[in-house]
Amino acid sequence: MLKKLILVLLVTSSFIYAEPTKRPNIILILTDDQDKEAIGAYGGEVWTPHLDRMAAEGALFSNAFVTSTVCTPSRYSFLTGRYASRSTSEIFLHENPEGHQAYTAFNMGLEENNLNIGAMLSQAGYRTGFVGKFHVSGIESLRSKKDYQKFGLRYFARDAKDTAATTETFTYNELQYRELLRDRGFDWVKNVYLGNLEKPYSEHNLEWTIDAALEFIEDSAGPGGEGKPFYLHFCTTLTHGPDGSWSRSLGQELVSGSGRMTDPIEPDGMLSREDLLTALEDKGLDPDKGHAGQSWVDAGVGAIFNKLEELDIDEDTLVIFTTDHGSRQKGSLFDQDGAGVPFMIRWPGKVSAGIESRELVQSIDIVATAFELAEVELPDDYQLDGHSLTPLFEDGTTRSWRDYVYIELGFGRAVRTKDFKYVVTRYPTDQVKKIQAAKPAQLPALMAPLNRLGIGTRGSINPTFYDEDALFSLSEDRNETRNLFSDPRYESELTSLRSNLQEVLESIGRPYGEFIDGANTIGPGQVLPQHELVRQMKVRGKKVTLPNGVEVDGRKGR
Repeated sequence: MLKKLILVLLVTSSFIYAEPTKRPNIILILTDDQDKEAIGAYGGEVWTPHLDRMAAEGALFSNAFVTSTVCTPSRYSFLTGRYASRSTSEIFLHENPEGHQAYTAFNMGLEENNLNIGAMLSQAGYRTGFVGKFHVSGIESLRSKKDYQKFGLRYFARDAKDTAATTETFTYNELQYRELLRDRGFDWVKNVYLGNLEKPYSEHNLEWTIDAALEFIEDSAGPGGEGKPFYLHFCTTLTHGPDGSWSRSLGQELVSGSGRMTDPIEPDGMLSREDLLTALEDKGLDPDKGHAGQSWVDAGVGAIFNKLEELDIDEDTLVIFTTDHGSRQKGSLFDQDGAGVPFMIRWPGKVSAGIESRELVQSIDIVATAFELAEVELPDDYQLDGHSLTPLFEDGTTRSWRDYVYIELGFGRAVRTKDFKYVVTRYPTDQVKKIQAAKPAQLPALMAPLNRLGIGTRGSINPTFYDEDALFSLSEDRNETRNLFSDPRYESELTSLRSNLQEVLESIGRPYGEFIDGANTIGPGQVLPQHELVRQMKVRGKKVTLPNGVEVDGRKGR
């Protein structure tokens, strides 16, 4: 059914493509942990003039979602156009054998078969580039010297000091990260972070990545590009981390993913750090309250637009801006500051200006759009879950579009229409045994969809976080706090959403709970006493407050 729907969408995308046209350049700008209110165009009280211009000159989507709400599975979908539970990477299949319920988290890498956007567009005649944060290598969690050596990397300790030797190690490793991405099909790679920022160089340096992005764009538009259209997968580390970390990073110009630098980088057409802080002060915006990071991202976007105009390729380039997931409720299946994300596209003369679309779009649609525009002939074994966005280029809507989106994380799954959402948590049999044997303080981590404290329990401030089945009326309950699952008035909506979920799960082919039987699946209701107990607890970071008011370390269970 999904494949049929994709074909319908391609046929109806006549707004631009009734006549043959030059294949466009495509740039994806992917931020980290960014919420909608961090952008003025979404109503945020922030200073983001370039992003606001992008929305005014292109399309802004109010119902945009990622497929998952932590970095690795989400970024996997951005690179492949498919759900993370379809992964066939070695690390994922090791933890999730065929016939077992899939646990989607930080446990996958980009496959060696190179069925991804970088490799496919390169084969179709594009020059493909990657800059910035990867986090889909499958090796980000390495910590032992033996592991580092296995992947040809130099070891550094978590508490490494800022020394010349440490910089040499970071520089060497970054060059290996480039090789990894070239092996995955990208033609040009520079200034890569394997995953999250690492000490002692854990400060953001947007200029370090923007400079590489501008270099790729300029090279591609010149003789080095050999007349090919280009695709750039640009991933900034901003706005990952607490608000104050962004303003602190502004004072550390010489820190980068390659270690300590000797000179600061000043990309062409980008607002300087000093001028950015002056502008915020003039506007009465406090850098330490998030504005430094939000406006810093915007300055980088401005530099990219300036370069496109300077090279006279602005009208030849589709730019897409979004994020890997929200911040405050990452690690949950909730929309607000979780699965719901900012999403804008701009292509002068091809995407109508000032569109505000309410259609349900998703991160997997970016790859599908790129493949259509690039006229990619996919191999038979390429599984593509996304829909091309081209039918929405004219006015943000079309007669035939998807009715729902699917979201997955750890033990949890969700389907969402424009009006209702159904969230399910099903623990596999081994997890049920752990929960039944656990000490009370261990329950918040074990029963969270992500199976951990910290980012895994951010959503526990919501009273419905631990519900095994939850139905929400989104027009009446935007924050998803009132569970209507047992309300007979919504029986038809629940039946429809369960059917949607069943359809997606069957298309993926992985067992899940009672929906699809498997080697480790089981239905709901196995840990009811533990559910009653965990709902009475409060979690703050790694600390758990028990029902009797005693605060304990949730990692140790006492």
